[in-house]
Amino acid sequence: MEEDHRPWGYYQVLADEPDHKVKRIVVYPGKRLSLQRHQRRAEHWYVMTGEAIVTRDDEEICLKAGQSVDIPRGAVHRIMNPGAENMAFIEVQTGDYFGEDDIERMEDDFGRI
Repeated sequence: MEEDHRPWGYYQVLADEPDHKVKRIVVYPGKRLSLQRHQRRAEHWYVMTGEAIVTRDDEEICLKAGQSVDIPRGAVHRIMNPGAENMAFIEVQTGDYFGEDDIERMEDDFGRI
């Protein structure tokens, strides 16, 4: 299965269907994804290994393996790996469009705004 590498880690697409998309995402220690939102999809994040700090609008949510969080459509969000090991989570996207151009970045550690 092909891995798509990013400065914060990498992901694999496990399913890409008209009504949902599923990714396995690995975040390296101390790294975080951009602060972003989507207009056309909601996301469900399930932490498989490690620990995560999720920002969802004004909340900070700490998750451990086996825990999950829902990101509603339009919510400003990001996930970070505060641990010393890789953190992996499953992202289930639901909505009517799953293209990468539905990512609106507010803040990014890697200059991708």
